[in-house]
Amino acid sequence: MSTKIMIAPNRYVQGPGALGELGAQVKQLGNQVFITAGKTAMAQTQEAIRNSLNAEGLGVTFEVFRGECCDTEIERLKAAATNTASNVVVAVGGGKVIDAGKAVACLMNVPVVIIPTIAATDAPCSALSVIYTETGIFDRYFILPSNPDLVLVDTSIIAQAPVRFLVAGMGDALATWFEADSCAKAAAKNIPGGRTTASALSLARLCYDLLLEYGEAAKLAVEKGVATPAVEKVVEANTLLSGIGFESSGLAAAHAIHDGFTVLEETHHSYHGEKVAFGTLAHLVLEDRSTAQINEVLEFCVKVGLPVTLAEIGVTDPTPEKIMQVAEKVCEPGMMVHNMPFPVTPQMVYNAVIGADAIGCAYLAKKSK
Repeated sequence: MSTKIMIAPNRYVQGPGALGELGAQVKQLGNQVFITAGKTAMAQTQEAIRNSLNAEGLGVTFEVFRGECCDTEIERLKAAATNTASNVVVAVGGGKVIDAGKAVACLMNVPVVIIPTIAATDAPCSALSVIYTETGIFDRYFILPSNPDLVLVDTSIIAQAPVRFLVAGMGDALATWFEADSCAKAAAKNIPGGRTTASALSLARLCYDLLLEYGEAAKLAVEKGVATPAVEKVVEANTLLSGIGFESSGLAAAHAIHDGFTVLEETHHSYHGEKVAFGTLAHLVLEDRSTAQINEVLEFCVKVGLPVTLAEIGVTDPTPEKIMQVAEKVCEPGMMVHNMPFPVTPQMVYNAVIGADAIGCAYLAKKSK
């Protein structure tokens, strides 16, 4: 029997006003703090971060993230952090700046703190960075030696963000259970290189159950800018449960199909979790899941506003050539589709994507009557 491995962030802090605790938490890690954030997140949090760190006597440097988690941006941020003798890296914002911050901290061999301002992906808790090219095409996964030292989630900030981010996070988290289940059936290796544990599978399932139970209520609350108990549960599902679930159980077809779609320029306006949601539907078709299971996922997606058709992720002209290009990318060596419990070919992926789109279109047509 192969060794089982489960990994998670060292500390996870969540709640309204949690940003005020940053200084007290970070002083345990270092005294010279390098903050990187996108322009919006920087404007939203800079004053509160500075005040919290200064109250604890910590030095701080701010550097705006330029938008793409690519090798050149990671090297630029690393140079800026090194030049200020920083010994803690803090990444503030969405998935790409978070992944860049984790990569920078790894290359510098210093602790990393993650402060998501949106609950749009499960990136905050993982020991993994997704690296893209400078033009936004998926390049590779950068496996890190450890998870973040601290993940701090201020749900009052999350609730103020556009609701599309929270919904996209639900799309990313939606895949967690199905990919975990497929990887377990295949006895595939998880991200740290072992087999999944019963605990990780249980957390992946809890993630799915919380989404179905509280997803719509959380969406409605965030549309009004408030953090209700439903929002707290969905943020935890999107961030912590999905993060542990995917990493300690494994990724499979849903995320591989997302990565495949990055070769089509017209999908780049769609968020990661939106493409993963459609990828999840294609995953279920590929795996020949029951009609009842597919309908449950379709109902959830439509209820919260996740895409179930190619057109909804920007592919309004799905020519055979385009979809086969996606399918061939999905099946490249090293892609996570090979964690499925059966061999997968580009033709199988092509069929699943076209089949998922047909099911999604039919479901929407039926709903509109």
